[in-house]
Amino acid sequence: MRRSVFTRLLVVVVLIAVCSIAATAWLATQLTKASIAREQGRELASDNRIYTTLLTYAAEHRDWSEVDGYVETLMTEHPGRRLVLVTKDGRTVADRGGDGGELPAKAAAVVDPLAVDPVLVPGAPADRIDKRVLGPFRTPIDFRDREDRTGSLFCLRLVKKEQARLDCRERDLPFDTAADFYALLDLEDLVATCLARRSLPPVDLDPDFTPALKQSTGVPPPDEPAVAACVAASRKEQLTPYVAPPVLLYLTNPTGTPTAAISLSGNGWQVVGAAAVVLLAAIGVAAFAGARITRPLRALTAAAQHMSGGSEIPPVPVRGQDEIAGLTRAFNTMAATRAQVEQARKAMVSDVAHELRTPLSNIRGWLEAAEDGVSDLDPALITLLLKEALVLQHVVDDLQDLAVADAGSLRLTLERVNVASALEQVQAAHEVRATQAGVTLAVAADASLTVRADALRLRQILDNLVANALRYVPAGGSVTVEATAQDGGVVFTVTDTGSGISADDLPHVFDRFWRADKSRSRTTGGSGLGLAIVRKLVEAHGGMVGVTSTTGAGTTFRVRLPELS
Repeated sequence: MRRSVFTRLLVVVVLIAVCSIAATAWLATQLTKASIAREQGRELASDNRIYTTLLTYAAEHRDWSEVDGYVETLMTEHPGRRLVLVTKDGRTVADRGGDGGELPAKAAAVVDPLAVDPVLVPGAPADRIDKRVLGPFRTPIDFRDREDRTGSLFCLRLVKKEQARLDCRERDLPFDTAADFYALLDLEDLVATCLARRSLPPVDLDPDFTPALKQSTGVPPPDEPAVAACVAASRKEQLTPYVAPPVLLYLTNPTGTPTAAISLSGNGWQVVGAAAVVLLAAIGVAAFAGARITRPLRALTAAAQHMSGGSEIPPVPVRGQDEIAGLTRAFNTMAATRAQVEQARKAMVSDVAHELRTPLSNIRGWLEAAEDGVSDLDPALITLLLKEALVLQHVVDDLQDLAVADAGSLRLTLERVNVASALEQVQAAHEVRATQAGVTLAVAADASLTVRADALRLRQILDNLVANALRYVPAGGSVTVEATAQDGGVVFTVTDTGSGISADDLPHVFDRFWRADKSRSRTTGGSGLGLAIVRKLVEAHGGMVGVTSTTGAGTTFRVRLPELS
């Protein structure tokens, strides 16, 4: 079964709604996730800066007594956060940016330069000891020699172990190097104690805290993982007096509630539900809008079907000002125009039949009379029959001219025509008829005035206008034909002093077979095609024709022909 326009429209709208809602939901979810991720990233970066600042303080101080200035600076740089420092025994070191409410169960981090958080400080050493903490050492590990290149350290180690009096020339060493050697010997003692607890022999260390390749005992170093663990523990024990004790760092909002990560992974059903609600609303709106759109379309379809059957239809109601309302108005205009054209066609057929019936009836009547012997076929009858045939020929020629003009096949032979000469020819052609009717016929034009036109068609235009004027001007009246140059063209005016045309009839003077006096015969009214032919010929020249009239005073026809190149 063929689907209706409404069904197809509804399907299209639903598909568009589904795609747009899905795309909007996906885009909104992605943008929300990205926004949350950026916000969390900013918070994490802020927390890292706070942590590294406090870590720097702990590496450079032996207690937290002077941390208030650091905390105040951090609160200025990171407003809207609560910062709390608590020792492992529960003593509050600092609490800023909050109302003193309850702290979360878990701290954000532990600030301890001897146990750096590798998550917050990605470049932390393997042993997690901040490189800035030197303790008894004087040279940072990155700037020390990795081995005992002078032999002084090895000498000092022998003196310490054997209690021998050897000259290690430590006084010739730089002060920082000598201090580093003595601190390293103290570290070896701590490492030896740690190894002894594991039943392992002592070990000699190089300045970078790794086991020396040449041991003073002559035996190779023990198990490396055990040594590394003992070195790390011993270093922390050695450096503990030189750094601030570990504290718990709490970072929350001002009310004490920790900032929680936001996830959309569990909100899928909510997104789907919201999308479904929007989709249902879209379907409802589409159905309502579709019904409003298709209702006038159905009315137009029904009216068009009635029109195709030849029936007259009433105007389709117009609702609103949208495109469909414009289509409805255009349809109503078309239907009205069609009705007028059909009426004009019927009237034209009737007029053509009427125009042809009279001369044909006359010819038939006289021929039948001659055939029956009632009338003689003498020269007078032949002249009468010829006159009726000429009337028929005139009507047919006028109809043919109109048909050619309507088809756009009217050919013009354009040439430069002297206007005054053309008007004189018109006057000469109609002078006898005007004199017989007691009408004065006058023409006026500048002798040098010319117009580019078809001479024969221009003569036909003027002849029709003058003949029409002479037909309706009573004895004693006048007809004046003038031509003047205006705006690059030539304007011809044919003015008569006849009875004039009423305002109601004036718009119809150029209609085919139209006569103001419906009862007027061909003898007084002509074929009714002359003015229609005038209009077509003028339009073929690219010009315009118009008429003005005052009842009882006369009529003026005005023809404007452009200066055609």
